[in-house]
Amino acid sequence: MMKVSIITATYNSANFLEEAILSVMKQHYNNIEHIIIDGGSTDSTLAIIEKYKDHIAYWKSEPDRGMYDAINKGMKVATGDIIGTLNSDDLLADNKVISSVVKAFQLNKTDTIYGDLVYVKPDNMENIIRVWKGLPYKRSRYNFGWMPAHPTFYFKRNLLQSYGYYENHYYTAADYEFMARYLFHYRVSACYLPLLIVKMRSGGMSNGNIFRRLRANRRDYLAMKINNIPFAFIVSIMKPFRKILQYKKVGAMKMLKPQSMQHETEIPQIIIKRETANAS
Repeated sequence: MMKVSIITATYNSANFLEEAILSVMKQHYNNIEHIIIDGGSTDSTLAIIEKYKDHIAYWKSEPDRGMYDAINKGMKVATGDIIGTLNSDDLLADNKVISSVVKAFQLNKTDTIYGDLVYVKPDNMENIIRVWKGLPYKRSRYNFGWMPAHPTFYFKRNLLQSYGYYENHYYTAADYEFMARYLFHYRVSACYLPLLIVKMRSGGMSNGNIFRRLRANRRDYLAMKINNIPFAFIVSIMKPFRKILQYKKVGAMKMLKPQSMQHETEIPQIIIKRETANAS
């Protein structure tokens, strides 16, 4: 049975951390290693961690250089075959998520998996405001500003030795750079799992006012350039506009419940798209 390491970075995360931990504890898959790396919280975060310590494989609290530095620390102590992340204020969508992810790895013989995500109101996890619906994997989509939803991204731990950890100096673009490095630059195989993986509370480090958005765009550009994505400047401008379509999908959901918003006992392998290292 494949072991799955889930890494959660925390810093003064008391408001929602307990829900995140419980969403991992409720998984039907029983070979999960939950790792929590805290940045030196001063609220009741540590008390929550202590409350659930019997269900947490490893945790540590010390100052860090931000979320991706914390995730790197977690990955260095992880022992799972597969690694994923769960933000401290997010939830795994239901109790079959990890079993579905593992089955997709097994069926498709792939190195990475990603799926679907919904953004919800912070005070109401059922109030969906944005839908990040994945697409079957094609490396060429990176040429048009596409990326997988990072909170749904799972990969084989043995890739770290060859392709490295998060580059913290990209700040809010570190997740984009990490996935672009693996999928585009090094052509690691990828597979789209058409199922809802994460419910994510709205907000985030790269969202907000126009200054923060422009700064995030600059970091996206640098991440694209270092990973040899063609026409990086133009693509970095295109990337934020892809989010507009995600808001439109919320209206469609009210009329028709998409396939990705439900879990089936059997994963429909025929519609899971895998691209090998030699594909473009």
